[in-house]
Parts: sequence; structure tokens; C-alpha cells
Amino acid sequence: MDGAARRLGILPGMTVTRARSLAPEIEVVDADPDGDLEGLRRLALWAGRLYSPVVAPDPPDGIWMDITGCAHLFEGEVPLLKDIMRRIAGSGMACQGAIADTAGCAHAVARFVPSRRPNIVEAGQTRKAMSILPVAALRIEPGVADELRRMGFERIEQLIAAPRAPLAKRFGRQLYKRLDQAMGQIPEPIDPIFPIDMPRVRRGLLEPVGTADAIAQVIGDLSADIAAVMTKSGIGARRLDLHFERVDGHRPAVRVGTAKPTRDVRHMTKLLSQKIETVDPGLGIEAMSLVASLVQPMGATQIGTTLQSDRRGPDLPSIVDTLANRFGARALYRAIPRESAMPEREVGVTPAMSAPATIAWADDLPRPARTIEPPERVDVMAALPDSPPAMFVWRGRRYRITQADGPERLHGEWWREAGHEADTPLAVRDYFQVETEKGGRYWLFRLGDGENPATGPMRWFIHGAFA
Repeated sequence: MDGAARRLGILPGMTVTRARSLAPEIEVVDADPDGDLEGLRRLALWAGRLYSPVVAPDPPDGIWMDITGCAHLFEGEVPLLKDIMRRIAGSGMACQGAIADTAGCAHAVARFVPSRRPNIVEAGQTRKAMSILPVAALRIEPGVADELRRMGFERIEQLIAAPRAPLAKRFGRQLYKRLDQAMGQIPEPIDPIFPIDMPRVRRGLLEPVGTADAIAQVIGDLSADIAAVMTKSGIGARRLDLHFERVDGHRPAVRVGTAKPTRDVRHMTKLLSQKIETVDPGLGIEAMSLVASLVQPMGATQIGTTLQSDRRGPDLPSIVDTLANRFGARALYRAIPRESAMPEREVGVTPAMSAPATIAWADDLPRPARTIEPPERVDVMAALPDSPPAMFVWRGRRYRITQADGPERLHGEWWREAGHEADTPLAVRDYFQVETEKGGRYWLFRLGDGENPATGPMRWFIHGAFA
């Protein structure tokens, strides 16, 4: 039920006749529960590709996500949830979201604390957050919730304080099962959903395992299994999700990515084994599954040959994968040149293993190894219009210049500079490379050509330092 309907007074459960009396122009469409469930399933699969290896539909109107170990890839839980809500809202659907220690608490807060912003329940605050919510937030039958309210139980905190035996005898075990799940006292595992055609292998264990060596051995076996599946299909993995089935019902998972498609057993085993320390085995792990959640076509490769063993140089894809999975893919990139007249726009970033840029930096225009963004104001002593600076003061320190090279004149870009008409001169910069008496080499520029005030205010800035 969207906001427009609520403003007209139309509420869930209202009859069509009553709704038409409030808004005669409304269009009535028959419900399609099967279609809604399929749409929810597609939404869960989409979220699983982007955000977490453990995602499942939560009919009739939600999806579950276990983001343990995934939030750092989006610089935190709040940015992750904001990104999800922004994308869903952009598709034309209204949504609310919440993050909490337990699935039950997140479910309750998302539905009973209306907000267009992410609702975050801080770690250890589950009981406090649940206490003030109505008993219906426990995912119990509507009739049970109505009966509890008639008995005087309006909020969950009243239910927590009441003796269990009489209520459990009257309403059954489901009531306190939901309460204990929300409070984290009993597990509520999420059974993840996978596309039918997604490469997936599973190994059940004769005895539960809990040591790092035993888990690594199973990872190696699973990697070999899924490599065989991908070889038959002519594909390679760009992302792998490893799921653990613990004896206590919990199902933690880890996710790793690769810079290029791979089905190298040793490489996959190494990447996944580095995540073992992030997984709590609990009382033991009784089964493990490996899913290639993102794949790309990959041709045949030659392995185990003399030619390969004689290869020289670093294995860049392996190095990139190791660093990206430890620090996050967004933290790993390389610089590329961009076409621009302004130094701050000449450098862009791209994924570490992307294709080389089609343009290159000019060798005859050296740039400092370290730039200052934005450029900082400095006081300079120099003769106008073209003489290099003789001395400058930066951050309270005086620097006497012994050598200087310049000016290198750069003109502003009319299609970027705001507030300039076509017939108005653009600001120009005169750059100088200077060396101080103590050996420091800096990059200074004057905003203006030194003669025409329309080209700039003739102020000086420092834009970088040479190594």
C-alpha cells in the first residue's frame, strides 16, 4: 500500500466498494500471488549477485540478506543498505530496510518502524529495539496477535516479562520460538536461493569438522569439483561463494572475487582458504557448498606444461585477487590518463586488470608524483608578468627558490568552467617547477597571465611536489 493510497484513506484489507467510495477513479487489478512470488524471487537473485552470498525471498513482500563479511566492500553497513534502497526505489518500488543482529529483529524493525532511511539496530541492542514494538512484529498469526492484545499484551516487552508456561500452553510453541529467534537465543538460518543454471557443488562430511586444516582440505576438494563443472561448460568464475552448514543450524558464508575468469584449482583454493579465519565453525561444520555466483566465458587453457612452468614475471591476476579480497575491490585500482587541459582532471582510476587506456600522458610535460587536491594558497614574491617566483610561504614556512622552470600556460576548459560566456576570456594558469635551497621541488601556479585581470586574480597556489 503506497503513500498516495493512504492519503486517500485506502488501507490494506478494505473492501473494493469502500475504496471506490473514497476514490471512484481507482483501477482494480486481480491479485497474482504466483507472479508476485516470482518477482520477489528475481529480486532476491539480483541482490545475491550484488551484495551477499546468502539471500532468500521472504514472502509476501521482503527478502532476507545475511551481510556478515560483506559490509566492508561497501564501506560499511549503512552505505550498503542505502545502495540497496536507492536502487530499488529507482526501479519504482517503495521499500524499507533494516540491519540487526538477528533476522527476526531486522524483519520487525523494517516493517514496524516506518522510515525512508535505513534503520540500523546497533550490535547488542536487539532486546531494546524489540521491546517497544507491538506483538504482531514477532511474525505470529494475526489471530494470536489479536488475542494477545485483548489480554493486555500490547508490546513485546510485556510478553518478555510474563511467565512463559501459561502463554505457551494456550498459544503453542510457535509464539516463543519466534520471540527466541528475534532475541538470538535460537538460530534462524537463511536458506539461500540460487539460479538453476548456476554452477554449484556440495560435499557432506562424515563427521563435523572445525579446524582450519580440515576446512582447507574440503575447500580444495570443492574447488576441484567446481573446476570440472566449469570446464565442461566453457566458463570461468569471477566470483565464488562458499557456504558452511553448521550442526547448530547456522549457515555462514564467505565471498571472493577474481579479476579475470578462472578455474585454476590452486588459485581458487588459495583465495577461499584465506577467508577461513573469518568463519566461526561453532560446534562443527557438517557440509560445505561452493557456488560460482558470477561466471564468464573462458576458452580452453593449457596447464601442466613445460611452457607454463617456464613462464617468467609475476602472476598479476593472482596478486590482484589476493589484495582485492583482503582490502576490497574498491580499494584496488590503477591510474589512467584522461583527455583534459587541467592537471586535476588528467588522472582517472580504473579496475586493476582492465584493458589499457587508448591515450597516454605527454612525456615532455612532467607532472609531480604527489598532487595536492585542492591546490593550496601560497604567498609568493615574483616579478610580473613572466618572471618565475623567487620565494613562497606555505603553511607558515618560508621557502627560498634557487631554480625555476616555466611558465607552462594552461587555459581553462570552457565547457566545464561555470559562469563564463562564449566571448569572455577564461582563467589561465601559469605553472612553474621550482627547486628550493634545501632541495625540495614543488609545482606552483599563478591564476592569471600576469597582465590581464580578466584571466584571473593573479593569486598563487601550490599544486604538488616532485619526488
